[in-house]
Amino acid sequence: MPFVLRVLALFAGPLAAALPGHAGAAQAQIAVAANFAAPIRAVGDLLTRTTGHTLLITVGSTGKLYAQIKNGAPFDAFLAANTEAPERLETDGLAVQGSRFTYATGKLVLWSSRPDRVDPNGLVLKRPDLGKVAYANPKTAPYGAAALQVMEALGLSPNLAPRLVMGESIGQAYTFAYSGNADVGFVALSQVLEGGQLKSGSMWQPPQHLYNPIRQDAVLLVRGSDNPAALALMKLLKSPEGKSLIGSHGYEP
Repeated sequence: MPFVLRVLALFAGPLAAALPGHAGAAQAQIAVAANFAAPIRAVGDLLTRTTGHTLLITVGSTGKLYAQIKNGAPFDAFLAANTEAPERLETDGLAVQGSRFTYATGKLVLWSSRPDRVDPNGLVLKRPDLGKVAYANPKTAPYGAAALQVMEALGLSPNLAPRLVMGESIGQAYTFAYSGNADVGFVALSQVLEGGQLKSGSMWQPPQHLYNPIRQDAVLLVRGSDNPAALALMKLLKSPEGKSLIGSHGYEP
C-alpha cells in the first residue's frame, strides 16, 4: 500500500496567514512515484515558502498509482516514474491535454548498506558469496524494469534469478537492502544521496547504455485543472529553481 506524506499540511493555515500575499493559499493532492519521495518533500517545502500552497502527497509505485487514478482516486496531479502512465491518462481523458512534461530523468544504482560491499564496477554481482538481490516489481516500477535490463545486458540473469527478491516499489526494494534482508539492491540514485553525496554504504552506477532512460513525466489531472496549488507545483517543477533542486537529488532535470 502507498504511504502518505503530509508536507507542512498541518501548518498550512498559520503559515499562509503569516506570509504576505498568501491569503489564498490552497492544497493539492499529488500522486508521486516512490523514487521521488525525498525530492518531493524538498519541492513541497519550497512551494510552501514561496507561495503558501501545500501538498498532500501519496507515494507508491507508478503502476499502482495509475490504477488508483483510473479508479477515481482524488488526485490533482501525478508525478510518475515513466512516460507511459501519464500519456495513458491523457488518452483516457483523466489528465489535462498538453500538460504532460518530463520533470526528471532517473538513474539506477546497485547499492548496499555495507560500505565495502559494492565495488566501482559492479563485480559483486558475480561473487560466489552474493546474497539476495533486491529490485522493484518491473510490471509497476520502471526502475525494476531497468534492473532486469541491466542484468540481461550483463548476461547475469540466469545466475541471479535464484537470488532475486522483488519489492512492490523502488521504496520497498531500498528497504530490503537498507535493512540487510537483501545483500544488495537495485535502487534509484536519489534514494542514496544526501546533499549530492552518498549517504552511506557503497554503490555502483550501471552505464546508461545498459538500460533504457528512465524518463519521468508529470501531468496535471482534470480534477486539479483549476487548483492553484497543483498549477503552482507544475510551474515550479519547470522553473530554474525547481530543476536545480531536482538535480541536487541525483536526477537529470
